[in-house]
Amino acid sequence: MSALAKDAAVRRVEIPAAPSFREATRLWARIGLLSFGGPAGQIALMHKELVEERRWIGEERFLHALNYCMLLPGPEAQQLAVYIGWLLHRTAGGLVAGILFVLPGALVMLCLSGFYMLYNDAPVVEALFFGIKAAVLAVVVEAVIRIGKRALKNRAMVAIAVAAFLAIYVVRVPFPLIVLAAGLIGWAGNRFAPALFSASAHGKTAAGTETRGAVDLMFERGELGHTMPKRGHAIRTIAIWLPVWLGPAALIAVLAGPGSVWAQIGGFFSLMAVVTFGGAYAVLAYVAQAAVTSFGWLSPGQMVDGLGLAETTPGPLILVLQFVGFAAAYRHAGFANPLLAGSLGSLLTLWVTFVPCFFWIFLGAPYIEQLRRNKALAAALGAITAAVVGVIMNLALWFALHVVFGKVASVGWGVEVPVLSSLDWRAALLSAAAMVAMFRLKLGMLPTLAGSALAGLALLAL
Repeated sequence: MSALAKDAAVRRVEIPAAPSFREATRLWARIGLLSFGGPAGQIALMHKELVEERRWIGEERFLHALNYCMLLPGPEAQQLAVYIGWLLHRTAGGLVAGILFVLPGALVMLCLSGFYMLYNDAPVVEALFFGIKAAVLAVVVEAVIRIGKRALKNRAMVAIAVAAFLAIYVVRVPFPLIVLAAGLIGWAGNRFAPALFSASAHGKTAAGTETRGAVDLMFERGELGHTMPKRGHAIRTIAIWLPVWLGPAALIAVLAGPGSVWAQIGGFFSLMAVVTFGGAYAVLAYVAQAAVTSFGWLSPGQMVDGLGLAETTPGPLILVLQFVGFAAAYRHAGFANPLLAGSLGSLLTLWVTFVPCFFWIFLGAPYIEQLRRNKALAAALGAITAAVVGVIMNLALWFALHVVFGKVASVGWGVEVPVLSSLDWRAALLSAAAMVAMFRLKLGMLPTLAGSALAGLALLAL
């Protein structure tokens, strides 16, 4: 036997057997409980557990799945869990992986939302959230810098980001239209200026670092027939999952009336599930403006508080939408008990936000190779990512205005500027300290939030 064959044989022996459904369920529950730190931390946790320690999936296939999830609207970390669960154990595996990834954080967020609505006027709670708001501003600024470094690789991408910022801040262009325009620019750019719009490979590994996992051997043995697209696959998936996704929202809208808060929640967040390219921070700018200004569901300060709550829970950051849905139904309960109404609003928001994640994976995963190699699509999504940076810049400015200043004034076109005399020096000091903690001292998000909350309590006590 040649040395190459011996090496291949050794590598094959080292690869573990495919996990049982029970083993996979235990691991997905563990990941759901430990998935703090936003999408970057969640993806890193899955890589550590699935690739490095258990070798259930190889490095190349893990990144292949991640590439596909980055193309989709919605939380990419949860979609990656659904995808890998689907690879291992078909539809049931994807359902278990996705549900357990979200469930712990959703339960915590439901309890925190109810507690907040009942006791946010208490002096101690108000002081803690005063500090959390200041830290949230630092978290959003860090997101602008992190995503900007990855997305703004040349002048064309910078121009798209600036244009997106001006469009949403000055002209108030709806977020879905910004996504559509950026995608069209990227698609055209791939044709006329491919050097500026070509997407670089995401997550390439250095030579010699590739690992293989149990899933790779299952592919080699022909055990993953469900990964091959079959005739009628798309039609069947759409016929099943569209009613599952939109049916409950439509039924509630019919029962409660088209003008009810339930119809607003179901319709608005269903739309968000389709256009949330670029992660939670991108959609938050649009959600914040719509929830505060258009619908009047909650105040600017409450929106910032909700993001602070979401930052402290496991699971996707997009769980902040659950808080918004809770607040909307709680404050417009009508005949229902406010806590019951808030809980139902929270659950409806969860449903229309996360069910589409399963739909996108089960619909498109069998066609992943075709999507991954489409250069025009990759260029369009690269331009969308650049536009997302501008949208998040708007979110950072919106937070800064409502955290550091007590009053803002409109100067036309809906543009808001701070009333300088309303500067809250305590909020400004806490925000600056939080930025030093994150950027200079390299403290994590959770320690920074906890420290800012305690500092807010101390400052207001003084």
